[in-house]
Amino acid sequence: MKPLNHLLSRSRHDLVNELRQLLPEAAMGAGRGVVPDGSHAGGRAAAVRHLEAIDPLAYGHTRNHVAGAVTRLSPWIRHGVLSLAEVRDAAIARVADPAQAAKLVSELGWRDYWRQVQLAVGDAIHDDLEAPAARWRRPRLDVVPDDVLEAQTGMACIDAFVRRLHDTGWLHNHERMWLASWLVHVRGVQWQAGADWFLEHLLDGDPASNHLSWQWVAGTFSAKPYLFNRENLETFTSGIHCRGCAVLGRCDVEGGYDDLTARLFVDANEPAARPPLRIRPAAPLPPSPAPTRPLVWLTLDSVSATSPAAAAFPDAPRLFVLDPAWLAAERPSLKRLVFLCECLADVSGVEMLLGDPHAVVPAHAAALGCDGVAIGETPCPRTRHAVATISATQHVATVAWPPFCDRSKVRDLGRFSRYWQQVSTSALRLTVS
Repeated sequence: MKPLNHLLSRSRHDLVNELRQLLPEAAMGAGRGVVPDGSHAGGRAAAVRHLEAIDPLAYGHTRNHVAGAVTRLSPWIRHGVLSLAEVRDAAIARVADPAQAAKLVSELGWRDYWRQVQLAVGDAIHDDLEAPAARWRRPRLDVVPDDVLEAQTGMACIDAFVRRLHDTGWLHNHERMWLASWLVHVRGVQWQAGADWFLEHLLDGDPASNHLSWQWVAGTFSAKPYLFNRENLETFTSGIHCRGCAVLGRCDVEGGYDDLTARLFVDANEPAARPPLRIRPAAPLPPSPAPTRPLVWLTLDSVSATSPAAAAFPDAPRLFVLDPAWLAAERPSLKRLVFLCECLADVSGVEMLLGDPHAVVPAHAAALGCDGVAIGETPCPRTRHAVATISATQHVATVAWPPFCDRSKVRDLGRFSRYWQQVSTSALRLTVS
């Protein structure tokens, strides 16, 4: 194990330089070494400032527009600096009637849904959850083409989306879907290659919401593929990309949805016959006795003092382990690592170590004389596997997040609509203290 606490006391400028030396691969490749100006600074203070600025009514009316009143809270939600329940409570507090916040809460519901699906299927989110809803005409590519990575496709919109992803680590949801749809359906890129590329750069990079959203676009976890067309683009961007575009009038996404479907798919008028997708939710964790002096293990889902484990044991020592296996699997860019370190820098007394959590966590707990480990609930298969391994020798208490909704009646996660029908009423209720 290697101590990394010195990273948590550095200015952003010095942090960037030290991370470049420590993890040079994080800055290698198109856009990977770019660090944004701090508009999405890590940490609780920045998260609360953004949370206090949300406008649920404006969000409901304008969220589909790229320039609309979206919250931009996703990086802090992904890392547990803000919980879904906390954001829901803040949204409802800003309206006269909870129903006025329903659009914003339903978008939080998607993130909760993705997490529940990952919890149920684990690493299977990296494979097609069902057969593609349509058959592509183009052969499949297993890499993102260089002209895309270099933002040199000739399509003004696509190149702008790529530059923004690389420069800021954040895209509006419509931009994400448009870029994903064009890559998968027009350029023939396997959705896994595109999802992995996004995961490297997005500050809110979360395999559950990221990979399952790509599957939704691809038609491997949805009733039909999601298609990107120019009319939709112009409607929700006020035409800013199309004006002056070199391929205006002859680009890949010209035409209506029926025309695009016929161009892109084989037997477009004969949808693939597929059995209904049924996904059984994971069983709730059984209650377990709490340790009296645990080591609080902060993970990628909870890099904050607001972690439920840290909140449950406020005086316990805290540890974050930067896992080389995660670095190799997700290849986080420099901007992602900077955001992560800035979040951890807000956590009083936390120790940051580089190493394998399977070994580091129990060894650190033993060295500190702890009688167990406490961890915030997580759907991450890698973390859950480590918890299972550590549990063989030490007591591990998993602490639940404040409830976002009541899932007790959910029996099937095959479609969001079915899930939301079961939980939406409870999701619009304030957290009970």
